[in-house]
Amino acid sequence: TRGFATSNIAVDGFTGAVGNTPLIYFKMLSEQTGSKIYGKAKFQHPGGSIKDRAAVGIFLDAEEKGHIKHGRTVVEGTAGNTDIGLAHVFRAKGYKCVIFMPNTQSQEKIDLLSMLSAEVHPVPAVPYKNLLNYNHQAREYAEKLENAIWTDQFDNTANVYAPVPVEHTKPLMSPFVCSHISGPCGTLAGVGRCLKEKNPKMQIWLADPPGSVLYKYVSSDGKLVEHGGSSITEGIVHGRITSNLGIFANDLSGALHISDEKLISMVYQLLDSEGLYLGTSSALNVVAAVELAQKLGKGSKVVTVLCNGAYQYQSRLFSKKWLESKVLGDAIPESLRK
Repeated sequence: TRGFATSNIAVDGFTGAVGNTPLIYFKMLSEQTGSKIYGKAKFQHPGGSIKDRAAVGIFLDAEEKGHIKHGRTVVEGTAGNTDIGLAHVFRAKGYKCVIFMPNTQSQEKIDLLSMLSAEVHPVPAVPYKNLLNYNHQAREYAEKLENAIWTDQFDNTANVYAPVPVEHTKPLMSPFVCSHISGPCGTLAGVGRCLKEKNPKMQIWLADPPGSVLYKYVSSDGKLVEHGGSSITEGIVHGRITSNLGIFANDLSGALHISDEKLISMVYQLLDSEGLYLGTSSALNVVAAVELAQKLGKGSKVVTVLCNGAYQYQSRLFSKKWLESKVLGDAIPESLRK
């Protein structure tokens, strides 16, 4: 039978439309592994990504605490999709939004933010320890304004405690694997916390791309090693343990390191076999779900999240020239090369 993603009950604007996304069964990947692999379709949020929920959670928390008032400016530093979620939410609520981001972000993302009336400041892409990092620049900008708030997504634990409707995955209660979406790790820690409350034996795994410290941190029982290398993923390569992850880090079951070659291959496979047009964070999670299913053995069930679509990255992900410039041209499955 066909299941529908939404009910016939009217919701309150943009914020009311966030949530209640379907759980998608991956037929081909499940058959290949002998397991059942599912993805929560967070790309179906009204703003197009999983970060809509974080943005709503941050907004509601700030409103409840009296941190935002009419006429205030909201400032954030982000390299992922939180900027778009915040721009949607705060425009809907009548606030000005200012975004600081690394100048390596896709043009589609910058254009969308501009259409949402956000003021965008692309700045040099430097590590967090550098004072010119986009996160520090956002904080300093907010401090200089009389009527502004810095939402601080990386260490604002409202990100973790944003409401998570666990009932959508409750029928499965399966091992969960997720990349540290956009660095803050709010989804990983938030969903993991809720699932662990339901079943303390639940396995929660982290998926990490090249250039991030978290795989080594989890695999070495808490040793923070300087990272090397880089990834094409936007917003999920991180060099520190955020307050959001700190809440849950000790409860993780393990970590998986996923290469750019594997996630690019999965982007094309999912489009070809499942008809799903997904971005790199989503593809990374699906690769990790497959590897975790293989690790757990046939008959296992694994759930992950599909963070976003490929619309904001199509000029890169589907450009042979761009992929070759990143030495990823051969990552496209041979049968799908044109």
